[in-house]
Amino acid sequence: MGCLGNLLWFIFGGFISGLSWTLAGCLWCITVIGIPVGMQCFKMAGLSFFPFGKEVVYGGGAGSLLLNIIWLIVSGFWLAVESALIGVLLCITIIGIPFGLQQFKLAKLALMPFGTTVRY
Repeated sequence: MGCLGNLLWFIFGGFISGLSWTLAGCLWCITVIGIPVGMQCFKMAGLSFFPFGKEVVYGGGAGSLLLNIIWLIVSGFWLAVESALIGVLLCITIIGIPFGLQQFKLAKLALMPFGTTVRY
C-alpha cells in the first residue's frame, strides 16, 4: 500500500500540500530567528508529499515545548483543524480511510512539530 498510496496521494493533492509547506519553509528561513520554524515546515513538507510508510516519533525537551506552544498559537492550531476536518471527510468512505488516517498523522504533526523525528 505504501508505494501505491504515496503515488495516489501525490497526484490527488499531496503535491500542492507539500509545495505549500516548502514555500512556507523558504519564507520562514529568510530571517535567522525563523530558521527553526522553517526547518519544521520542510519536515512537514516531506511528510505531506509522501506520508505512507513513514512514522512520526515525538520527543524533545523544554525548548521544543516552548516552541510548540508558540507554534500552536501562531498557526499550528488552524493547520491541525484543517487536516483533521479533511481526515474526517476522507474517512466517510471505505476507500478514503487510509488517506484520512494520513491526514490525522499530519494534523498531530501540525500541532507539535518541534522535537519530532520522521522515520522512514
